Amino acid sequence: MRIPQLTEYQPHPPERHPTPARPIRLISRDMQNARNLEAHQHGWGQLTYTPQGMLQVLADGQIWFVPPMRAVWIPPDMMHEVRTLADSRLRVLQIHRDCHPFPGDSCVILEVSGLLRELIAAIAQFEAGCERESNLFKVIFDELRAATPLPIHLPMPQDKRLKTLCELMLNQPANQDSLEQLAQHSGASARTLSRLFDKELGMSFRLWRQQMRLARATPLIASGMPLSQVAAELGYTSQSAFSAMFRKTLGSSPTAFFKRKPEQAA
Repeated sequence: MRIPQLTEYQPHPPERHPTPARPIRLISRDMQNARNLEAHQHGWGQLTYTPQGMLQVLADGQIWFVPPMRAVWIPPDMMHEVRTLADSRLRVLQIHRDCHPFPGDSCVILEVSGLLRELIAAIAQFEAGCERESNLFKVIFDELRAATPLPIHLPMPQDKRLKTLCELMLNQPANQDSLEQLAQHSGASARTLSRLFDKELGMSFRLWRQQMRLARATPLIASGMPLSQVAAELGYTSQSAFSAMFRKTLGSSPTAFFKRKPEQAA
């Protein structure tokens, strides 16, 4: 029997929660563009895979972008908010807290291998536990532990001065002003801001701006915007300069990264 699809957010009934006996439960959900799931948390971990669509997850003081054919891991008990940036098909693996597949307590964006996609499609057919389902769970955990993490997230600061600066750059990604010029809008010196970038965000101003532009690029590319226009929107002097940054960070060109086609619905 196929797992029924949900088109609206609903609290999951207790019989659908993961248990030690059945540590993975699958929820299939379709959501329209520009939907927002208000901040909430679960007693289990959650892997949300997007065979089609684009998500933005706000969690742990960061913004996490989930392109099509990728997934986001959200640890147990982490407060998070989900926004759709396009019409999205979601496959949500609810994973029992005792079966944490990733080290640490942070979200992770990861590549979804072809095998993992097929495994997710396979467990959609199970309504009751069985030996074959248990065997599939073991392979799923192996695939998750071997998955490649992707740096498509953006740390956001708590300091009001730095937050003002970061929000300005988020709203004006093509802005080429130096830190000294931008400091005039924040109420702090460039030296203070530079120290705050290192202390609060663990990276330099230059690296944060590059990460911000990469994060802003993913929904634009996923929406079908031409790469030349994406590059211009983000302040790059040419498409080739933008593509070089993208390849250096994610290991493939923008075209190759987004060319994978979605599966048929499970």
